[in-house]
Amino acid sequence: MTTVEFERSSLALGDDIRAISILGATGSIGASTLDLIKREPERYRVESIGARRNAAALAKIALEVGARHAVVADPAAYRELKDALSGSRIEAAAGEEALVEAAQRPADWIMAAISGSAGLKPTLAAIERGATVALANKECLVCAGSLFMRRAADTGATVLPVDSEHNAVFQALGSGDRADLKRAILTASGGPFRTWTMEAIKAATPEQALRHPNWSMGPKVTIDSATLMNKGLEIIEAHHLFSLRSDEIDVLVHPQSVVHGLVEFRDGSVVAQLGSPDMRIPIAHCLAWPRRIDGPAKRLDLAAVRELTFEAPDLNRFPALAIARRALETGGAAPTVLNAADEVAVAEFIAGRISFPAIAALVEATMESAAKRDLLAEPTGIDAALAVDHIARSLARDLLPEIAVKAS
Repeated sequence: MTTVEFERSSLALGDDIRAISILGATGSIGASTLDLIKREPERYRVESIGARRNAAALAKIALEVGARHAVVADPAAYRELKDALSGSRIEAAAGEEALVEAAQRPADWIMAAISGSAGLKPTLAAIERGATVALANKECLVCAGSLFMRRAADTGATVLPVDSEHNAVFQALGSGDRADLKRAILTASGGPFRTWTMEAIKAATPEQALRHPNWSMGPKVTIDSATLMNKGLEIIEAHHLFSLRSDEIDVLVHPQSVVHGLVEFRDGSVVAQLGSPDMRIPIAHCLAWPRRIDGPAKRLDLAAVRELTFEAPDLNRFPALAIARRALETGGAAPTVLNAADEVAVAEFIAGRISFPAIAALVEATMESAAKRDLLAEPTGIDAALAVDHIARSLARDLLPEIAVKAS
């Protein structure tokens, strides 16, 4: 079963303990997930936890929650992890295959929150065994969404969206039938530069771009929020999660970050999900689904908020949103190229080597270059998607000097 069916699962917590694994335990999503399970230890048992390379933090978490297994993607971090867990009964492992094995261990529910291409194979491994996967890794759907959702349908896996916007749409869809859906609307805060002029945006620094007005996120996601690329990637994700065409997915800028997503039905009804800007709300929804658990997030006080405002995104000042939509409509490997080029561009901007406008310019130029080289065929599997990702990164780096000059 996948989210496109919008059914209530027979899975229920009842009096049983739910076994969970958290891949990406040292990141912000992992930290929020751990905060929730620590509050209700009688409900959850941690089977496995994983991270890219932060062995010290991972070992500390493993000992705190009594995980049975801990794995780092970077083999160079194995000795540190092994030593930190010495004397405990927690198994330590490292490497790409070990991450896949962690996803295959006997857990009912898996948080897939390892960012980047490192999260693709373990997430697919969880789907292949029919697990319930709380999906927080954008790359799975952006780079290989058709493959992931097709395999989820084939194996009976349940894919639950963790992103606040997709989780909001998922919740709102519970009020009607998929056949009656007219469109889904994702909201965007607008980021730190929402009211800035074009000239001011051209001179924006990484420090300014990292000051998100509402959310506390990692640097990559925060910069994507500033360019609105994150919303473009979310359009692609929504297409795969809910089987929606590009013209059935809209974006509204909503600076208060209270309304996270809306759905419009054929009769004109619009149903929205609201909540404080706290990722523990969508994570709690996924963690307990199809039930609810008590959550520690600040309760929404609409009287205190007073105003909810909305505006259309400005595609002239924030062209990344239109570039991402174009990638979806092009199809094939275009979203894979988009994502790879964006990761290169954001890293270069954070390092101070390109300007803020050069992020979108580099992504667009990379997509054009990939199209000229006939690299946009649909990836047939994870390895094919990773190959496209590798080539796209190389193209983006080759284009860097030219784009840096043009966008300066």
